Amino acid sequence: MTRFYVTFLLGGLLGQVMTTQAQQAFTQYEQQIPGTTVSFKMVPIKGGTFTLGSPDSEKGRNKDEGPAKKATVGDFWMGATEVTFDEYDVYADAEKDKTPIPDGMTRPSPPYIDLTLGMGKAGGYPANSMSQYGALMYCKWLYAKTGVFYRLPTAAEWEYACRAGSSTPYPYGTDASQLKKYAWYEANSEDKYHKVAQLQPNSWGLYDMLGNVAEWTLDQYDENGVATVSATDPWTAPTAKMSRVIKGGNYKDAAPALRSAARLKSDPIWNRRDPQIPKSSWWNADAPFIGFRIVRPAKQPTPEEAQKFFEEVIDKYKGAR
Repeated sequence: MTRFYVTFLLGGLLGQVMTTQAQQAFTQYEQQIPGTTVSFKMVPIKGGTFTLGSPDSEKGRNKDEGPAKKATVGDFWMGATEVTFDEYDVYADAEKDKTPIPDGMTRPSPPYIDLTLGMGKAGGYPANSMSQYGALMYCKWLYAKTGVFYRLPTAAEWEYACRAGSSTPYPYGTDASQLKKYAWYEANSEDKYHKVAQLQPNSWGLYDMLGNVAEWTLDQYDENGVATVSATDPWTAPTAKMSRVIKGGNYKDAAPALRSAARLKSDPIWNRRDPQIPKSSWWNADAPFIGFRIVRPAKQPTPEEAQKFFEEVIDKYKGAR
């Protein structure tokens, strides 16, 4: 039995001890990272059917948002906020995580520059500049630590949660001038990201879904992805290292990039300043505007299914961006 599975089983036992009635009842709960005082909130998102993508008439619409189609997603929890550096650094910094890292896993290599560019780190700032590989490895580590399977959202899950029952360009309606109440973006960010949960959440209790830092999803980028995905639990599974779908827009973006349906294609140019050969698999030296949030599917996979999932999305595509 590998150390990963020993760690998983122990983490699972601990997770069972720590599991609250709120988790079992599909309500909001707080997950503490074992061995630390760091915790994060998870919000229940009841699955349902919605319109994925945008109509031809939506202002600012891009081709990769359609044609819009009905899609259904299952129940899941989603992080109330973007993953913060307080959380991510427990994984990234061995000094903050006193337990051995499981077999088959590594910690991120230290970045050679200050990726925050002075915008802030400890105390609730969103983790940023990691590659999708770095975000997924955090999910794998978190699974080993807690015994609870966490992952990145699919683009469809992300959009469903962002919309929060709406069918308008923004979760609250159509008026872009109201964005400053919900999002840090070009008009109010002062060209920097901000601490999470400082503005209003959407109606399902999710903060910073729009703006601040844009967020990795599980999906391979495909210009025709909305049209070709299945109608039930849509996911464009990875088939190559490039590129991935990013959602939400960021603190540098204008309003059209912050619409619920908008998609961004990851770009290798985001790591052009990295002098290492080969370039880092963990960090994007020129992307302080990229972060992530996590989901927990209501139907948890078996350990074997979880291992297969991480093999399919991480091991095959190390260095994917």
